[in-house]
Amino acid sequence: MNSLQQNCLAVTRRHFLRDCGVGLGKIALAGLLTDALGGRGLCSTTHPLAPRPPHFPGKAKRVIHLFMAGAPSQLELFDNKPELAKLEGRPLPPSVIGGQRYAFIRPDAAVLGPRFKFARHGQSGAELSEMLPHLAKVVDDICLIRSVHTDQFNHAPAQIFFNTGFSQPGRPSLGSWALYGLGAETQNLPAFVVMSTGGGLSGGAALWSSGFLPTLYTGVRFRNQGPPILDVNSPAGVDPKLQRDTLDLVTALNERRFAVEGDPEITTRTAAYEMAFQLQTSAPDLMDLKSESKETLALYGCDPEKPSFARACLLARRMIERGVRFVNIYHEGWDAHSDVAGNVKSNAGATDQASAALVMDLKRRGLLEETLVVWGGEFGRTPMVESNSALGRSQGRDHHPQAYTVWMAGGGINAGFSHGATDDLGFHVVENPVHVHDLQATILHCLGFDHERLTYRHAGRDFRLTDVHGQVVKAVLA
Repeated sequence: MNSLQQNCLAVTRRHFLRDCGVGLGKIALAGLLTDALGGRGLCSTTHPLAPRPPHFPGKAKRVIHLFMAGAPSQLELFDNKPELAKLEGRPLPPSVIGGQRYAFIRPDAAVLGPRFKFARHGQSGAELSEMLPHLAKVVDDICLIRSVHTDQFNHAPAQIFFNTGFSQPGRPSLGSWALYGLGAETQNLPAFVVMSTGGGLSGGAALWSSGFLPTLYTGVRFRNQGPPILDVNSPAGVDPKLQRDTLDLVTALNERRFAVEGDPEITTRTAAYEMAFQLQTSAPDLMDLKSESKETLALYGCDPEKPSFARACLLARRMIERGVRFVNIYHEGWDAHSDVAGNVKSNAGATDQASAALVMDLKRRGLLEETLVVWGGEFGRTPMVESNSALGRSQGRDHHPQAYTVWMAGGGINAGFSHGATDDLGFHVVENPVHVHDLQATILHCLGFDHERLTYRHAGRDFRLTDVHGQVVKAVLA
């Protein structure tokens, strides 16, 4: 996106041009909206999300982001630390902790060893916990990044930071940037879909917001049961022809207003009306899993009649088959301040099979090469134990932003590869650190974008997903 293009989108009130009285302002505005956009239709009310080319050919055309809200314990899943078992019950050396402070534990809290056994799997020999038996079957198709770190140590800001590149609400999300850069491949479904399973999300709707981008790029949240969107069905007495005629009239009126105002929110409104009309046909077909084979349902561990993470993963595959650009699935509940073993067992039990099945299913359908799958949370968990009788907590782990694990698969990622390492106690990254901004830069690279060039002018300056940071992690690319 060039700066001239963004300027025309960002300015939504041109009354001084409209009222100048000589007509020259209107002519200049029309020229800007046509020439600056290169005919790609960003300001068009007819197809505002038309597909657009990236900066260079990206291997990924779409993304499925499996966000594990609450922060899974890497020490029980991905990062085996036998030294912790030897030190269990004793505090970590002060030299390791440094000046780090925690919300719920003292710096001299005792060490808690790994709660589960680890083993090596596949030709890559990657080490995984016994809580991930299904992921072990596809370990040669994924890339484990064990050296991720973040700037944030509380849930809401860390979740927002991972999803938008900033710790406070108001910035565009990953899905919004992808949609802004690439446009949509479908007119029958939202190009950016959000689903959630588990408990509540600390970051809320800011996680899939379009921020200061036009709201056209905001994620559309689907419900877990019933119609995916409320009121998508027509009321009694409204037939398709009447509805079509009504929409055509509203579109014509919106186009006249857009010609005067140039406000991208008019485009958003028109697109929303049209999408709602298309969803009346496309949504029931999408959500009906009866066409899936028994073998596929069993692969995911999916009961088509019950909301679950497995059902969401299967729907995500069906969405990207239908041209959806970006799918977010948020699974909440990983915040293990107490009974970390029970927490991991429960959440891994709910997510492991379906996560691995998604990779397997995409691969066998020839979709994995062009679909980037990302799995991970907002930060990690401490090597030290959290126990607080006043709060009824024991055998838990506190928030740990210094080091955790994320895995990726498909869409230009180096399969069967492990990147980065932490120290023997799982406290600090000691090899190939990967900041959250680096992950974001890498995701955009897989989609064909230079993260420093995918910008949008707002409030007088150019913004980007990675703020002023971030480097593509070239080692994890195929």
